[in-house]
Amino acid sequence: MTSQGPGQVLFGFVRHWSRRSATGDPGVAEQGRLVLVSEAVHCLTERGISATVNAVAHEIGIDQSGASRLIKSATAAGYLVMEASAADGRRREASLTPAGRSMLNQAHRWQDEVFDQLAAGWSEQRRREFQQAMTDLVDRSYATEA
Repeated sequence: MTSQGPGQVLFGFVRHWSRRSATGDPGVAEQGRLVLVSEAVHCLTERGISATVNAVAHEIGIDQSGASRLIKSATAAGYLVMEASAADGRRREASLTPAGRSMLNQAHRWQDEVFDQLAAGWSEQRRREFQQAMTDLVDRSYATEA
């Protein structure tokens, strides 16, 4: 067992995986950034939040100018499109293109493969309990921001 508390373990896990794309290969890092911004747009949209530059910045935890650059890169790559908001034509919102959805589907399959490797030997019950616990943590995290 570890002497670390559950919060330390959680944040250690986050730190570990946040640096996984820093492999020295610029192509891998760039693809990781494209997945990150596309995932942010997807998650915001799923929660019924307009994927504005500011909302994406908040979702990712970076400043507005950094989010704007990421959105421009993903738009240039064909994964996102920026359009005027249906509710307020002065605002622009990002949305996934079909290519962006396809790329995210591939990323999600890879994420599931990595989880399968990490959880090798776990029972289905333990896998479901872990998934539910993580879902609960994420939901509570969003609720504390409201």
